[in-house]
Amino acid sequence: MDMLQIKGLSKVYGGGVTTRALSDIDLRIAKGEFVGIMGPSGSGKTTLLNMVSTIDVPSSGEVLINGSNPYLLKKKDLAIFRRRQLGFVFQDFNLVDTLTIGENIVLPLTLDKRPIREMDAKLAAIAERLGITSILKKRVYEVSGGQRQRAAIARAIISSPSLLLADEPTGALDSNSSRIVMETLEGINNSEGTTMMLVSHDPLAASYCHRVVFIKDGQFSSEIRRGDSRQAFFQKIIDMLSFLGGNANELSSIRV
Repeated sequence: MDMLQIKGLSKVYGGGVTTRALSDIDLRIAKGEFVGIMGPSGSGKTTLLNMVSTIDVPSSGEVLINGSNPYLLKKKDLAIFRRRQLGFVFQDFNLVDTLTIGENIVLPLTLDKRPIREMDAKLAAIAERLGITSILKKRVYEVSGGQRQRAAIARAIISSPSLLLADEPTGALDSNSSRIVMETLEGINNSEGTTMMLVSHDPLAASYCHRVVFIKDGQFSSEIRRGDSRQAFFQKIIDMLSFLGGNANELSSIRV
């Protein structure tokens, strides 16, 4: 069954000049699939993610998550849906500075008023899986960027979401931390079967996906599938990006 169905999705921004950010996008993501969305700057990648994440409302078309349309929910129900069904990982981590790493990770469960014992058990298990047990009592500013992003991933998956949405999760990280973060996401996808949608302009990050969908000027352009070799996939992604006219400075020069 498809975890995510996007049908005829378009987004037009009004104002002085009408801007069409997305045109008639169709996309299906199966349960357990790990899909990357790529394209040149301004292609509509983040607009697409924002509409799947219910942050932004489509101009036309529909988004179905687990068969239901979140846009039909009342505001309060939508907040609950978002908290329980969706996990988010952002480029700038979005952690709360006044909380410890551990408190940040259990935040979705705190908002859901789950029992303390359940939160502690889930936190211990997830921190061990992600190798961040030793930093749970630390503040956000006391840990590295890579550790912050692993904490953000832990927070995103602690409530076992149906769909994890990652927006440039390696954008603020060096190549070594990027690799660890992507291996972490790949590991969660493999072991938990969490469906994932990644928006990135980093070919290294995208090479961890099962397939990559390319959009250009708000329209579906093409897609490629990974196959057996991540190295070969990485090269295919770079070739496709240069074909689509990605700026040279957007293409990472690192080899896998």
